[in-house]
Amino acid sequence: MESLHHKTALVTGAAKRIGRSLALSLAEAGADVAITYNASQAEAEATAEALRKHQVRAMAVECDVRNQESVQAAVEAVAREFGRLDILVNNAGTFETAALESISLTQWDKMFETNTRGPFLVAQAAYPHLRHATGRIINIGSLGGLHPWPTHGHYCTSKAALHMLTQTMAKAWAPEISVNCVAPGMVVNGEVDPAYEHFAKKTPMQRNGTPNDVAEAVLFFARGPHFITGQILAVDGGLGL
Repeated sequence: MESLHHKTALVTGAAKRIGRSLALSLAEAGADVAITYNASQAEAEATAEALRKHQVRAMAVECDVRNQESVQAAVEAVAREFGRLDILVNNAGTFETAALESISLTQWDKMFETNTRGPFLVAQAAYPHLRHATGRIINIGSLGGLHPWPTHGHYCTSKAALHMLTQTMAKAWAPEISVNCVAPGMVVNGEVDPAYEHFAKKTPMQRNGTPNDVAEAVLFFARGPHFITGQILAVDGGLGL
């Protein structure tokens, strides 16, 4: 596994929840880490402080991944602060439950703006820095992008599009940049909501996933062979089988 010491990682939407776990795992592995936030400034600053406890450099930068100017400014701020960019983790996303027949055009567009257009804009802005560093992009997809969930039509479709974007970028930007995707299944943090217990029972591994499970998969793509590219890795305990 490649060392992440002296590497810089950018994790979008990492002020809290899974994104925070991903950022912390990269810092624990020795990378300097920048995170973006949209509305969660206080949480983002607390996460940056937690990252620095691993004796790495860290910063939190405001960014609306739906806005090209905001994305460009955030990426340039990170590159300017750290002098390089080696790893991009496109984590920022949105999730919503809605009956397919009731989804409005506004709901549909909002889902794609964040889950599909956002990763495209951030990757495009980061491209010259990652190309120079022979870097890596890791997109956070979803089991819902591999299997249809009838009450999450717009979400599933946006993540399926992200999976295709992953493979398109992998082919277009090789050999300098490797591009892969981690597709989590049901992930819970802490106490399990009784509403989600039935997913654990349906999962061959007999439990729901944790943020650490997702983080370990991200670390594999961040540190593993650069030759691996264009892959969609389900982290679901077999739920999708």
